[in-house]
Amino acid sequence: MASSMSTFLHFPANSHSAFSHKPFLNPNSTISNHSISPKIPNFSLSSSQSLSAKTHLLNLISDQNRGLKTQQNPKIQSQIIDAIESLAVLGKDFITTDASLSGTWRMLWTTEKEQLFIIKNASFFGTKVGDVLQVIDVDNLKLNNVITFPPSGVFFVRSSIEVASAQRVNFRFTSAVLRGKDWEVPLPPFGQGWFESVYLDDDIRVAKDIRGDYLVVDRAPYEWKE
Repeated sequence: MASSMSTFLHFPANSHSAFSHKPFLNPNSTISNHSISPKIPNFSLSSSQSLSAKTHLLNLISDQNRGLKTQQNPKIQSQIIDAIESLAVLGKDFITTDASLSGTWRMLWTTEKEQLFIIKNASFFGTKVGDVLQVIDVDNLKLNNVITFPPSGVFFVRSSIEVASAQRVNFRFTSAVLRGKDWEVPLPPFGQGWFESVYLDDDIRVAKDIRGDYLVVDRAPYEWKE
């Protein structure tokens, strides 16, 4: 999420570069959350096929340090992307943009170079990266992309969102804040894009975005708030 802390933010999953000028690919495709019908239930862990595919993916990313190791191993990256695409096939008929999308999502793995750059190089700024989060509120059409710097630092970007289809969400960055224990600096991000949650269940979510990046997140055991 930041070449200076104010210029290299990129999100997901979670999302598109905060400073990109690329427009939405389908600006006229936005639909309300209520117009998606009939509602299809979310993935069930009782499905042996989806559970097997999910377990395979989680095993592949378990030792990849959120994607840092994957950058140096094209073979593993190809295997992970294949596993994601397998889940996407299983999930192609499911709605992932309803209330089940809301929550605090914690990054497990990504191909997004900006986020991985921060994770790798945070020590040069005298800090370290904690949890990297997407906090989504579908009802209020809000998204926060968050990088934590324990014990009290945080960098987050606020966005407005709109549901574009059963799996796609469009977003537009609105503001950003770099915050320490006793100080706060507002930053002016700009940009817009979309992400698609191609798999979502009670535990994890898998997304692809406008730049072709991939994101795997789990539901954090806490709720992040500003």
